[in-house]
Amino acid sequence: MSRSTLLALGAIALWGSLAPLGVLLAHVPPFLLTGLGLLVGSLIALPLSGGNLSSMKVPLRTLALGVYGLFGFHFLLFIALRHAPPVQANLVNYLWPLGIVLMAPLFLPGMRLHALHIAAAFLGFGGAALAILGGRGDALQGGFAWGYLPALASAFVWASYSLLTQRVPPFPSAAIGLFGLVSGVLSLLWHVALEPAVTLSSTDWGFVVAMGLGPLGAAFYLWDAALKQGDARQIGVLSFLTPLLSTLALLWVRGEMPSLSVAVAAAMIIGAAVLGSRAKNI
Repeated sequence: MSRSTLLALGAIALWGSLAPLGVLLAHVPPFLLTGLGLLVGSLIALPLSGGNLSSMKVPLRTLALGVYGLFGFHFLLFIALRHAPPVQANLVNYLWPLGIVLMAPLFLPGMRLHALHIAAAFLGFGGAALAILGGRGDALQGGFAWGYLPALASAFVWASYSLLTQRVPPFPSAAIGLFGLVSGVLSLLWHVALEPAVTLSSTDWGFVVAMGLGPLGAAFYLWDAALKQGDARQIGVLSFLTPLLSTLALLWVRGEMPSLSVAVAAAMIIGAAVLGSRAKNI
């Protein structure tokens, strides 16, 4: 298994913990939670930079791209979750791995798509959809909600950010800390403008720190390193593991056993990953 695959799997595993942590912190306003998490995550850059903060400096265009990715993704996702049924909004948001695979040739010169890439991407999305819906037809609510549009936009933002980081001048992964710092401050400003003030308990702070060090922190650094070293098409397919791991983590927190639909979803996503790995050298 390549180093880039291991890095991507590390990021995906951490993102899989986001949902159960979110459940434990469901009473915390989302912009406050995201802002605090991103600020905690930005501290990871200090040991990465060896204490040399100048290594985090990047051109303004690169900083704008980082804020576009980290802040733009969460901002649009929160709007979607407020104005559309959460199951569908989450499913639309998880088009981002599919977007990475299908848009790679548009953003990365010299990269082409082949039948295996496309088959793996759609098989992976099918597995992700099954993991999210859990085989329950009643999870889908009829009608159109305008919140689906920001959900789709959030998927595009994360997919395009992931690909565009390969088009800007090379920057060290420690610069992700600067992206997180600015994005965290913006999130807190939106909290002040839109959300009620709350008081966090010591337990809340513990979970916030865990979220900041994990899915809203280390995951971004691992993701950046994986994309710098690996094939974006293959990494995009692997990313469909995120909703599956998230679902399994939620079941574990609730003390429930995985259903047959989750097992089938796992088989579909693993099959997609195998197809993606076979296509990586095409």
